[in-house]
Formats: sequence, structure tokens, C-alpha cells
Amino acid sequence: MDNILEQVRRALRENANEKERLSGERFFREEIRLYGMKARMVIQIAKAYSQEIKPLAKRELFALCDDLWESGYFEEAAIACEWAYARRRSFEPDDFPVFEKWVTHNVSNWATCDTLCNHTIGTFMEMYPAYLAELKKWARSGNRWVRRAAAVTLIVPARKGLFLPDIFEIARIMLTDPDDMVQKGYGWMLKVASQSGPATQTAVLDFVMENKKVMPRTALRYAIEKMPPDMKKMAMARP
Repeated sequence: MDNILEQVRRALRENANEKERLSGERFFREEIRLYGMKARMVIQIAKAYSQEIKPLAKRELFALCDDLWESGYFEEAAIACEWAYARRRSFEPDDFPVFEKWVTHNVSNWATCDTLCNHTIGTFMEMYPAYLAELKKWARSGNRWVRRAAAVTLIVPARKGLFLPDIFEIARIMLTDPDDMVQKGYGWMLKVASQSGPATQTAVLDFVMENKKVMPRTALRYAIEKMPPDMKKMAMARP
């Protein structure tokens, strides 16, 4: 397994670009470790090793992902996400502590948070909805990225019209959160939910109208972004 990591890291170094690294740093407020390359190149590198990782047991693969996360490099974390998601058909409840560890100990910026949660953990929640209760615990975390993860994990399920009561419950928990990354996260979740159908759109507008007196404007603007002009006007009117 060490040989696979050595090959991946060599490929990342060989494709690294200083101009892309400096450009990438501008997208983050936090200090971030980058090799420096476009996202499509990272995905190409991840997929180039699909045959090498295919024979590995899931636990062995997740151990590789652990090593990638622990490096602190954004591109290595992205490859870990890609590889974990590739095994989604074999997800089982015992995988949740692994995903939770990555969220609580390794995620350190919005991009790795969203990449991991939108697909890998979001798919897990669709398969095992009993674990939605864990997201509600995340929503109360002292870690901003864990709180954001509680919302962005439900982006893809929300697009399908799933889990609306849970979406509203999580949004309520984080309603007055002072962190703009969290506000944008749950606002995004509400926005996507509003796009799944007319009834859901109305339900999201009702939620916004009920809470607009205390809802941060950042979250509110995100939530209503895709609504018709008349709905936006109602939501934006000062209470």
C-alpha cells in the first residue's frame, strides 16, 4: 500500500504548478497546503490508480485515505474523497466513525468539507438515514467545519427532495450561528431543497419568513437565491 501512496505523491509533485498553487491560495482565508494544480488533474490522478486500489479490502483502502488526509495537502484529501466515494456501494454502518473522524480531525477548509460531505457522507446518509441524528449533533459542534458538514452533507439528498424535516431541524439548530461559513452552508442546503419542487419551495419560503427576524442575511440570501422574484421580494422585505 505504501507503494501506491508513493506513486500518487510522485504524480502530484510532477504535475504541481507554482502559478496554480498561488492562485489556489487566494480561494481560502485559512492557511492551506497545496501542490498546485487544477481539480480535473487531481481527479485524473485519483482515477489513474483505480486498478491498483480495486483489489484492496475497504478497510485497507480507508487506511490509505487516512494517510492521504493526514498529509494536510488539499489535493491528497481530494483523492481520499474520490477513492472513498468509489466504494459507496459497499458502505455499511460501521463506516460512519471513519467518516466522522475525517470531518472532525482532518477537514480544515470549506473545499475539503464540501467534497467529502456532498458525495461520500451524503450517500451514506441516503443509505442509512438513522444516522441523520448524528448530523444534528454535528450542528452543535464547537468546530465550524463540523457544523458546516451537518448542512452540506444533505445537499445531494435535498436535491432529490429527501429529508426535508431533518433539513429544517438542522437549519433551526444553526439559525443564528455567527460563522459565515456555517451560514453559507445551511443557506445552501435550504436553497437546494427549495429547487426540488413547488411544494418544497413553498416550505422553504415559509421557513425563511418564520425566521427572517433572526436569520443572518447571508444565510437568507443563499436560501432564496433560486426562488422567483416575488418570493425573493417577500423574503428580503425588512420585518
